[in-house]
Amino acid sequence: MGHTQAMDKGELLQQLKIDREAPSGSKWMRWFLFLPAAALLAGGWFYWSASGDLLVTTALAQPVEAVSSSSDSSVLDASGYITARRIATVSPKLAGRVVEILVEEGMSVDEGQILARLDTTTADRSLAWSESQVVAARAVLREIKVQLKEAELTLNRTHDLVSKTMASQADLDNAVMGVDLLRARLQSQASQIQVAKRRVDIERQRVIDHEITAPFAGVVIAKAAQVGEIISPVTGGGNTNIGVCTVVDMDSLEVEVDVNESYINRVTPDQSVSVMLNAYPGWEIPASVIAIIPTADRSKATVSVRIRLLEKDARILPDMGVKVSFLMEPTADVVEPTSQQIAGVLVPSKAIHRDDRGQSFAFVVVDAVVQRRAVRVGDRSGKRKRVTDGLAAGERVVTNLDPTLVASLRNGITISEQ
Repeated sequence: MGHTQAMDKGELLQQLKIDREAPSGSKWMRWFLFLPAAALLAGGWFYWSASGDLLVTTALAQPVEAVSSSSDSSVLDASGYITARRIATVSPKLAGRVVEILVEEGMSVDEGQILARLDTTTADRSLAWSESQVVAARAVLREIKVQLKEAELTLNRTHDLVSKTMASQADLDNAVMGVDLLRARLQSQASQIQVAKRRVDIERQRVIDHEITAPFAGVVIAKAAQVGEIISPVTGGGNTNIGVCTVVDMDSLEVEVDVNESYINRVTPDQSVSVMLNAYPGWEIPASVIAIIPTADRSKATVSVRIRLLEKDARILPDMGVKVSFLMEPTADVVEPTSQQIAGVLVPSKAIHRDDRGQSFAFVVVDAVVQRRAVRVGDRSGKRKRVTDGLAAGERVVTNLDPTLVASLRNGITISEQ
């Protein structure tokens, strides 16, 4: 038994020995089996890198609003503000307490429209008293008329008696004087009635003046009073306001600019002007010079120029900042431009890259295929750049370009967008 176990162990050890003389064909066979698999993997990687679905971020080229090419003929540029020639803080004609406000900011009003009402309690009572004075004066007038009629009868009787020597000349003179006196009182009382009527008219107008109306058609831009407040046409101190609201005639809006006195010789009356609001930089408004104010500001060395707007628009508001271009007057040698030129498109700044020669380019995506395209870049607008040539509005470009991504992209490569 022990001998058998020893033999078994010996045989097992013999089997574990490496045969140095054994042929090496099996090892080469394993390499031949591995090489096709490796080639297949390498080919797949090359195919993927050449045409294979790179995941990139894209963005649309946004159009820039068209601007008129007439700005090229500018002889002078300046900055100014929109001003209103007709603007009024509407105040009452007399002091009083507000009982009703009928307007809010932004409301359009017509000339004569009621904006607010004041308390009329005292004014109503004064009007009633004046009207009663007219009634009393008319009653006195009727009484004087009756007395005059009686005096005229007495005068006629006295004439008869004097003719019959039954009354003296003194009685006749007294009768005549009595009639003349009553006639004078009648005329005086008639005048008193007219005075009382005028007083009624004044009190009635005072009641009307408690209604505050718009002096002209316009838009309410500020509301200065509330119900319950006391307002006055003059500053009274304390909590007394001097106005109900501010109304602007939007048809009277114009531009006022200060031009350096060194360049005022480039400005002439009725000269064509291009106005651009700071709030709408792509919108040019045709305008012309109204007048050059004939005085200079010594502290600023400027001269004020008034400019009329030839187009009205609800977007134009008082006190807006504007940029003004005074245009060259057309001559026989200068052709007035009639068309508009497109300012280009806006794309993210990281969608534009430069090569070693300084040429700017972008990668345009058309049906998931990349096309490298040279572009011309204008100014920067925030985190975007304005491309004036090479891209069209609505085209999709690759963004977040860096040297690694640029090296991976080339014409004809297929990408996937995120």
